[in-house]
Amino acid sequence: MNKARFSRLGFILAAVGSAVGLGNIWKFPYVTGEFGGGAFVIVYLITALFIGVFVLIAELLIGKVGQSDAVSMFENLATKHKKIWKFAGFMAIVPLIILSYYSVVIGWIFHYIVLSFDKLPTTVKESTDNFMNLLTSDYQTQLFYHTMVFVLVTLIILRGIKDGIEKINKVLMPLLGIILGILFIYSINVDAFGEAVYFMFNPDFSKITSSAIIAAIGQAFYTLSLGMGIIITYAASLPKQTNIAKSAITISIIDTIVAIVAGLVIFTLLFDKGAESTKGAGLVFISLPSVFYEFGGAGQFLALMFFIAIAFAGITSAISMMEPTVLYLIERFNMTRMKAAIICSLFFYILGIITLLSNVTEFAPALQVGEKSFFDWVDFVCFTIIVPIGGILVVVFVGYYMDKEIIKKELTPILGTTLLKLWFFMVRYVIPIALVAVILNETGIFKF
Repeated sequence: MNKARFSRLGFILAAVGSAVGLGNIWKFPYVTGEFGGGAFVIVYLITALFIGVFVLIAELLIGKVGQSDAVSMFENLATKHKKIWKFAGFMAIVPLIILSYYSVVIGWIFHYIVLSFDKLPTTVKESTDNFMNLLTSDYQTQLFYHTMVFVLVTLIILRGIKDGIEKINKVLMPLLGIILGILFIYSINVDAFGEAVYFMFNPDFSKITSSAIIAAIGQAFYTLSLGMGIIITYAASLPKQTNIAKSAITISIIDTIVAIVAGLVIFTLLFDKGAESTKGAGLVFISLPSVFYEFGGAGQFLALMFFIAIAFAGITSAISMMEPTVLYLIERFNMTRMKAAIICSLFFYILGIITLLSNVTEFAPALQVGEKSFFDWVDFVCFTIIVPIGGILVVVFVGYYMDKEIIKKELTPILGTTLLKLWFFMVRYVIPIALVAVILNETGIFKF
């Protein structure tokens, strides 16, 4: 067991650093726009409370009690079928696979930080051309920044829990908060701020469909870094007296605040200039850069602050994605942290080069399966199928295969008998069904 432990504050910041990523600043605003603004926000808040927090408590519980790597914890804590449950630890490798393309995206953000110092695109067309040139032609620039991320993440992981992960989160998370605060204060003074507030908090329930509810569940799950072994791994280094229910609520509240503030900032800027909230990369790398230009001299500063904020969120998430596999190699194969970190780093770096090249016109035909590039397949399979399955395994394990007396001993003092019964009901029955619905809906097998 890795004996280094987080401080209480260090753990909260590390967990928040894992949770607060592109899902908050990038995905949440455009999903909110797609599903009707205020009504979706309300549904999201409800699902974050009754699904996100409850699964978060389950993952924190496994880590705090298990005190090992993700694979060993499932195997050691299972009351039966131990040899089968060790395979649930597969989720420890999933974030490393996700990191292969996440690193590429962080590289794009680094590139746009540099561009913010120079000249912002003046029109949406120019912004589109710039991004598509980077994506489909300029693989040298992408490779340079992907390599920069690879080196940076590896150096942080090599320092370990206390001197690496905790220290960097104690620096980057407060800075992220300060930058978002600056952007928020600026947006308050923009004419369209009232329109953004109205859009996000005035619910039009006629726009809420079953698909919107399923999307809210998926967003709440995705943005808290659940189902990937990250929280379980971090929780193995929790201080022994940590109240995991309070920690789960704190992490969820901070994560949600960041998402809502980011949404208000982005919608204010978009609405003020009459721009649209497009999906995925289009929002951050096409719509917003040209919107920033419309704000004149202040726009360049806003662009710089915005991309630095996303970079900070991306880096803290990236290091959390690497740690589960590193700890697994240390615990199960008795490797040094240096050897484990180098193996994991080279894995995501090489796989990242493949994902990067799969978008480049010259190499795309060889790296495309069906209508999707390798980049898109990694994203789709991991987040649409594997991560929700990881979440299902967590709640089924805690609900049916973990010692009930251990669970009661840990949770009764902090939840009380009534809330513990509700938690058990949710993890045993409601959440598994909800996550199956997410998989069926997102894969198109069955549209709700």
